[in-house]
Amino acid sequence: MSLSRRGLLGTAAAVSAVPLISARAQTKPTIKLGVLTDLSGTYRDNTGPTSVAAAQLAVEEMKSHIDYDVELISADHQNKPDVAASIARQWCDQGVDAIIDVPTSSVALAVAQVVKEKDKMMLNASATVAALTDAQCSPNTIVWSFDTYENAHSTGGALMAAGNKSWFFITANYAFGQSLADLTKEVVLKGGGEVKGDLRYPFPDTTDFSSYMAQAQASGAKVLGLANAGLDTQNCIKQAAEFGLNKTMKIAPLLLFITDVHSLGMQACNGLTTTETFYWDMNDRTRAFTKRLIAKTPKNYPNQAHSSSYAITLHYLKTAQAMGAVEAKKSGRAAIARMKSIPTDDDAYGKGSIRADGRGSFPAYLFQIKTPEESKGEWDLYKLVTTTPAEGVLHPLNDACHFPTI
Repeated sequence: MSLSRRGLLGTAAAVSAVPLISARAQTKPTIKLGVLTDLSGTYRDNTGPTSVAAAQLAVEEMKSHIDYDVELISADHQNKPDVAASIARQWCDQGVDAIIDVPTSSVALAVAQVVKEKDKMMLNASATVAALTDAQCSPNTIVWSFDTYENAHSTGGALMAAGNKSWFFITANYAFGQSLADLTKEVVLKGGGEVKGDLRYPFPDTTDFSSYMAQAQASGAKVLGLANAGLDTQNCIKQAAEFGLNKTMKIAPLLLFITDVHSLGMQACNGLTTTETFYWDMNDRTRAFTKRLIAKTPKNYPNQAHSSSYAITLHYLKTAQAMGAVEAKKSGRAAIARMKSIPTDDDAYGKGSIRADGRGSFPAYLFQIKTPEESKGEWDLYKLVTTTPAEGVLHPLNDACHFPTI
């Protein structure tokens, strides 16, 4: 059978079109992740580059288990809510599906509003204010493993139970510090204790706490409650020792990370207590995770913020695979709802779950800092005092935050 020129051209066009259609069909969707963190400020070591590395580790470990591509970027929010909100808005407009880590509570509260407006996701690994899953909860936000309510009830509650009932607070004057101090005061007063003062300092512009230490010393309180974190906590512990407060008062850092203890040294910290939801030397799985991460960050072992960055990223990628990446990208709210319906399981936290309000449900561990004589290595810093089940340290579920699951 003979073919006309037009028929040949038509057949050729049809044949040449086949590979193009096939190539399009084989193109993988891409999940885009943005780690928004503190790369240069007071929380750099507690979050920062190690949190970026932890999220990247989760991506690498999921690579062989997913049928989509993952792109990960990072940025420094400088602990400024306006800077963070601007970056978050730009990222959302550029197709970023999930914003991860987001330390500094005032920053996280601002980013939460942006992702809610854009129907994206905030997978929070390190902001601590309980309002994120309570008074200012959002169906587009998950907070993985710790918050101010937990620390107030674990660390604050343990000190009260030991008979330390008169308190004086030095507080970072923004959402996180205010929440931590106020929730700990509730624990103190409910336990029949007394609050003798609460000095609130400008954040992040304060490094000299000497005037605050003098007032704390003059108060006659038995406990100095430090409602701050990062370099601020380190400076307060150092300056409290310089003033001799550690000889007359119980120093109570209400949020202290293992990275802070390592920086300060056991001599300065031994005897202090702290609450974390993760410790690298808890079991075989935590040690295995830590070994993989420190290959990327050999000078910084993971704390609860870093491990949360890993675990929350891993759980989202598992969820995107279960939903299908194309479907997961359609709505951050829907992807969050699906994340809540799937049990969590990873080497950092083991088995767990996410509540309807977006709060991860994991035990809290009260640790005491070892003495130099007790420690067997550079990062062998904690000994376990008490384990509190998740239900003992999670704030009551707000009816207004009972978001649906899928």
